[in-house]
Amino acid sequence: MKRVHNFSAGPATLPLSVLEKAQSELVEYRGKGSSLIEMSHRGVEYTEVNEQAKSRLISVLGADDDWEVMFLQGGASTQFMMVAHNFLNNERTANYIDTGAWSAKAIKEAKLFGNVHTAFSGKEGNYSHIPTDSELTFADDAVYTHFTSNNTIFGTQFHTEPATGGVPLVCDASSDFLSRPLDMEKYGLIYAGAQKNLGPAGVTVVLVRKSFLEKQRTEAIPTILNYNTHINNLFNTPPVFSVYMVNLVLEWIEEKGGLNAFVKMNDEKANLLYGEIDRDDFYRGTVENDARSKMNVTFRLGSEELEKTFLSEAADQHLVALKGHRSVGGIRASIYNACERSSVQALVDFMKAFRTKNG
Repeated sequence: MKRVHNFSAGPATLPLSVLEKAQSELVEYRGKGSSLIEMSHRGVEYTEVNEQAKSRLISVLGADDDWEVMFLQGGASTQFMMVAHNFLNNERTANYIDTGAWSAKAIKEAKLFGNVHTAFSGKEGNYSHIPTDSELTFADDAVYTHFTSNNTIFGTQFHTEPATGGVPLVCDASSDFLSRPLDMEKYGLIYAGAQKNLGPAGVTVVLVRKSFLEKQRTEAIPTILNYNTHINNLFNTPPVFSVYMVNLVLEWIEEKGGLNAFVKMNDEKANLLYGEIDRDDFYRGTVENDARSKMNVTFRLGSEELEKTFLSEAADQHLVALKGHRSVGGIRASIYNACERSSVQALVDFMKAFRTKNG
């Protein structure tokens, strides 16, 4: 077996030890004579996995008992709609911070259900900037403030939570969730597609504060779109295998030392890669330095032809999934939790050799 250095933005690389454990349990789950994904989602075996994953997530985040955890389907894109549907109407307003393609999509969906105040938009600057607190303007009566913590396409990231004056934060944390600790007191709701840092595609983690849920609108909400439906019972068949994998990844995070350990590891990887980009002008970062993502590192070369050569030769060295998003082009290296430092070092070594050859 030869595993490549995988820099995919999502579905992304998973810890090898997690994949191997899943492999060992896939055909027959713990002596039960069948796979977990063949068993009833209401049976003892899956119930244990589901509850363990919830408990582990709360523990890893250091959250208190005011939080509920749900494992839902439909990705973050469904949450763009579901958040607004649960908390907005024509008499209510929410602040939205527009820092990229995904926050723009969230704004579009929210406008279908209530009033949206855009607290900041980086669109004119091609989303190369993350606003400071002084650049944010908020509606006085907002129910929540929504932001996207990390932007996979443009390679920017909030390095601290935006200050809202006490208005609860709602966060699309899909692409940097569990890469660092969060100040949970500032949040009302957090959602994240699992396929970056937490597991395979197919499940979206949603955490909602009980006290924030009390602000839910009083109008009728379709049953499956109502957060309370999923908190009160297992309403529909969950993505069993994806939740099982999330539980294994959470176990792996615990074994590695928790979120504080990943802050150190992710800082080291990002500093290594950005250091090579900044060495001269052969490689050029695409966003402002203080807005740079530690998860998705984006850069350009002197021409599109040179970038094509870079990608082709990188693939020959087993460095894969480095092509930038189709909407912006360039190069993108996604270095999530499970991306090993050795993979980043291999990329940096290749970048040095490519510069020597083509500079």
